[in-house]
Amino acid sequence: MSDSAEQSGRRTGEPAEREPAEERRKRLRERRAAAHRGARRVLARPGFVTSLRERLALLDGAAELYDLDEPSDMYGNGVVESLEEKVAALLGHEAAAFFPTGTMAQQVALRCWAGRTGSQAVALHGLSHPEVHERNAFSQVSGLRPVRVTSAPRPPTADEVRELEEPFGSLMLELPLRDAGYLLPTWEELDQVVEAARQRDAVVHFDGARLWETTVHFGRPLDEIASLADSVYVSFYKSLKGYGGAALAGPRWLVEEAKVWRHRYGGMVFQQFPTALSALAGLDRELPRLPEYVAHARVVAAALREGFAAAGVPWARVHPEVPHTHEFQVWLPYDADVVAEAAVRQGEETGTLLFSRAWDAPGPGLAVTEVAVEETGLEWTAADVRAAVAGLVARLSPEGGA
Repeated sequence: MSDSAEQSGRRTGEPAEREPAEERRKRLRERRAAAHRGARRVLARPGFVTSLRERLALLDGAAELYDLDEPSDMYGNGVVESLEEKVAALLGHEAAAFFPTGTMAQQVALRCWAGRTGSQAVALHGLSHPEVHERNAFSQVSGLRPVRVTSAPRPPTADEVRELEEPFGSLMLELPLRDAGYLLPTWEELDQVVEAARQRDAVVHFDGARLWETTVHFGRPLDEIASLADSVYVSFYKSLKGYGGAALAGPRWLVEEAKVWRHRYGGMVFQQFPTALSALAGLDRELPRLPEYVAHARVVAAALREGFAAAGVPWARVHPEVPHTHEFQVWLPYDADVVAEAAVRQGEETGTLLFSRAWDAPGPGLAVTEVAVEETGLEWTAADVRAAVAGLVARLSPEGGA
């Protein structure tokens, strides 16, 4: 997310016209990042806001994850192959291939499926990552044709898949659907959507960048969830906090063909051991803790609702009301600029940064942001959250309310 018009160091209520909007956005981004680095208390501390020294420390203890006396990797062998084998086993698929980015992994997967099905059409949600964040890469780079099943801010339904007017060779499902609030269907709904695609003679691919944290909501082990699809992509740097990278898992023939296209797309990187080791560290250290994060995110979400109600805010919404993963949205009836400034000032002045991500303006007098609860968030009690909400609301100007 990005703030609609991020502000400079001015106090709320000072004229915004004194400084160009783009400069205000830049300055507020810088202030937010600095407040995040200096905060004593945050709900999550993603790797990209930490120092190089802290990021390098992720590899402390790497000898427990892989034999560091083995030869270094070259063009995808060694530690990269070890990571691929581990991921395939975790996801219940025959094989997996490491990719430098998820954008590349998914284009390659769906390009390979298009060759098998004879259809370049990919059915997907209008809010899915390729449609919103990849600059039309499917059509511009891979010759694929996106077909929107729906653009409603919810997961697609089995009926929508069955009744889609256009034929399609592949159905891509983003789990969770990030831009709709990290939403997931129920297990029964997911099974029905997959079956509907099969009835259309289509293959199913999961955009599982954050699939790792879906086990609590679905009540199923990771391999059972992932093996429901013909192929699945997962990310190593989001929930698992690795340096980057992704993996594509599926049948062995698909993975072998995908490796050929990986080379053609420029993804055959000479050495990738730092990223691969960081991914192994994430699988070892973060993956087992994700259910704990999800459970506490629900405590935080409830406390946020209680805190805003107690502070007299006209209305506030946590979406979904009971988070499906450890990430969710918060909606407030204020101008996004006002909330963004207040949130940063709270971090600067108190060392407690309740909302550490940017605020968007989905409409006049509305503000929405994303919240993640990770290891540092486990220290927050419900009372801590309510107190931080009161501190934020106290920094909102009276004229900011709706």
